[in-house]
This record gives sequence, C-alpha cells and structure tokens, in this order.
Amino acid sequence: MPYVNIKVTDENVTAAEKKALIEGTTQLLQDVLNKDPKATFVVIDEVSTDNWGIGYETVTEIRQK
Repeated sequence: MPYVNIKVTDENVTAAEKKALIEGTTQLLQDVLNKDPKATFVVIDEVSTDNWGIGYETVTEIRQK
C-alpha cells in the first residue's frame, strides 16, 4: 500500500493539475513496482510560500526579488 506525499507551494495549482499528479504518480507506481492503483494513496499538500524556506529566505521573499 504505497503512500506518496507531494508538497507544492500554494501558487494556483489547478484541480486539473492535481488530478494529473495523482494519476501520473499512481501510474508510475503501477508501472515500476507493480502496485495496485486501488491501494495507492497520493496526498497533495499546498504550503504557503511564507512557510517554505530555501537557504535563509522564505519563498515569498525570493519571489519578490
């Protein structure tokens, strides 16, 4: 029972894009590891750019540059 957690910044990821991520991830696990899609869990977490840091800065600060 695979569990995949995808984290992205909350910058307008559409429902269609999320669906494509879920479908693509599920298909990859089926193709590579022969995992049953009905037992594959994919969770997408959207993280505020204020809560995502790279180096000493938040993504919000980096995007403002």
